[in-house]
Amino acid sequence: MDTLREVLEFYRERPDEVLELAWMHTELSLIALAIGTAIFVPLGILFARWTAGGSAAVGVVASLRVIPSIALIFLFYPLLGFGYQPALVALTILAGPPLILNTYAGMRQVDASVLEAARGVGMNPAQVFFKVHLPLALPVIIAGMRSASVEIFASATLASFIGVRTLGQYIVTGISLLDTTYLLAGGLLIVALVLSAEIILGGFERLVRVPAA
Repeated sequence: MDTLREVLEFYRERPDEVLELAWMHTELSLIALAIGTAIFVPLGILFARWTAGGSAAVGVVASLRVIPSIALIFLFYPLLGFGYQPALVALTILAGPPLILNTYAGMRQVDASVLEAARGVGMNPAQVFFKVHLPLALPVIIAGMRSASVEIFASATLASFIGVRTLGQYIVTGISLLDTTYLLAGGLLIVALVLSAEIILGGFERLVRVPAA
């Protein structure tokens, strides 16, 4: 209980700094998620429609999940230097595997007979895709966004190691000073952001899920 009181007192003593770091952490994560979604969801759709090599391409993407987050962040230092830009690029790439894998799975799991029925009632290819195929795959795609958001919000902590002001700054300070209060102050807020992203996207996933007939 004493430790918790110390963390709460820590927040009360520097509310502006805490809010600023929390906002910058959230902003960086959301921008990376938005860019990743714009890039990798269409790529997953392309792989799903690529009969010849789609599964092989997805297999290659799946293998990239073994690369540690911190390795990705430091990988871009020689090209982009320290700061916001390499962190954003690394976090965006980190979103790739879950977004591509779930988009591919969601598109491929839609029953072919449902798509055939849509074509049978006179829908053109664009109507079949946007009115039938994509809506049925959307819950699985959003599940991929949930996975990506968890990885991004957690890994944004590491951006502080290359000079980006996020909640990871408290983690870095806590490690340097061997101070538990700093570690918990940053860690608790990061966990809260991760859980918030999970809850919000989980609710959206349930909202778009088509009820079973």
